[in-house]
Amino acid sequence: MKLNLRYVGMVLAILFFVAGGVYASEASAAAEEAQPESIVAAAKYIAAGLAVGIACIAGAIAVGKIGAAAMGAMSENEELSGKALPFVGLAEGICLWGFLVALFILLL
Repeated sequence: MKLNLRYVGMVLAILFFVAGGVYASEASAAAEEAQPESIVAAAKYIAAGLAVGIACIAGAIAVGKIGAAAMGAMSENEELSGKALPFVGLAEGICLWGFLVALFILLL
């Protein structure tokens, strides 16, 4: 399985952008005591949205590829249906992990 470097680079750029924005907002909030909560809260919501969005897109890509491979394997050998379907469930778990990360970002 090849990783598309363009998608990996895009995800890393988004992560660096969010991390840089959080650190910059914390530094500017420390400098200006007038609005410390609003910038950090906005960065939290953006980070939570990105966590869920990226995880769900990645989960959808994984389910699509694994589902297609599972259907192809089941068309050749019907006994593989029980062995292939748990892998689809594992791919769907990626979305759940993204939701949990977003929940932790918002709560902590």
